[in-house]
Amino acid sequence: MAQSTLATSATVLIVENEALVRLEIAVWLEEMGMTALTADNADDAIALLDTHPEIGFLLTDIRMPGSMDGIRLAHHVRGRWPPVRIIVVSGFINTSRSDLPRDCIFIPKPFGRERLRGALAHLMPGVRLGSSRRQAAALV
Repeated sequence: MAQSTLATSATVLIVENEALVRLEIAVWLEEMGMTALTADNADDAIALLDTHPEIGFLLTDIRMPGSMDGIRLAHHVRGRWPPVRIIVVSGFINTSRSDLPRDCIFIPKPFGRERLRGALAHLMPGVRLGSSRRQAAALV
């Protein structure tokens, strides 16, 4: 049986143009033991991906300003950084699986911490996500 480990070294890039939503997701991820980097558009996200090879996950909203929306960003990331695992979210657009890159998860907004935890757990089998920093520290 594989031993579960805490996701303390996983880095997630959050691409969300709503500052409060971006901050809330970043806090949730940090409470799960992950590192959160943030961008408010696809162009800034690509710049971060170019300079942070440790990014293992992309969580992107579909609707955002800039040169591309979240679906185009997800396809671009899949092509350029194939190992990056991708979660696409939206409160306005229902998308079909055929619109998304392979091995991508879609979460409709609004969503809570547990829904996000479930999506990450699906993308990281065998990794246990902490529910708070205090709990995460106790599990190490």
